[in-house]
Amino acid sequence: MRLDKLLELAKIGSRKQVKQLLARKQVLIDGLPAWSAAQNCDPGLQVITVKGQVIRDFAAQYFLLHKPAGVVSACWDTTYQTVLDLVDPKHVYDNLYPIGRLDRDTEGLILITNNGPLGFRMLHPKYHVSKTYFVEVNGYLGQDACQFFSQGVVFADGTKCKAALLEVIASGATLSQAQVTISEGKFHQVKKMFLAYGVKVVYLRRTAFAGFTLGQLPVGAFRTLTTEELRHLKTFLD
Repeated sequence: MRLDKLLELAKIGSRKQVKQLLARKQVLIDGLPAWSAAQNCDPGLQVITVKGQVIRDFAAQYFLLHKPAGVVSACWDTTYQTVLDLVDPKHVYDNLYPIGRLDRDTEGLILITNNGPLGFRMLHPKYHVSKTYFVEVNGYLGQDACQFFSQGVVFADGTKCKAALLEVIASGATLSQAQVTISEGKFHQVKKMFLAYGVKVVYLRRTAFAGFTLGQLPVGAFRTLTTEELRHLKTFLD
């Protein structure tokens, strides 16, 4: 969460008082002076001190979930089951939300957290966070497919995608399998990229996002992050 919000919850002082503490370099994060009241931080992942006092409470929660097809990437919905419905309530605090979205018919990795600014940081275009998908399409992926994706696919409306990495796993006349990695998140991007090539996506599963991988997590299941994953997550705090 924002540093000023954290320190307000910890009863260190008002946001105005927090700014004064920052100006005096009395707030340290992992031993270094905090640089902004808006800095995203987490006392569960970082050592945060104010005038030598360690802030120990208000750690955020992080889950990795394997979204099934038919479930929506939303906090609530009046018609469909949401990704938050799949997280056991006894494990969670309030204000959880999914980072990023997957189409309702798409399976795969979703990160869920109550660290508000984290999603903005991970999804902002300037950070070029990678996303990898396993794809099945209803036609043949030829030898030119990888180059087609690497040059930046152009949609029918003129929208151009950044270069993507395509690896063909198996190719057949009526069904081909591939893995594609992109670094942006245009609307229905993966499906539109394959349509531009001339085939239609019939199955889509996100297997990796921002350095996190789905692994063998069953469809519909969720888990907390490992120690190594939490260490990696710290790289997205600023």
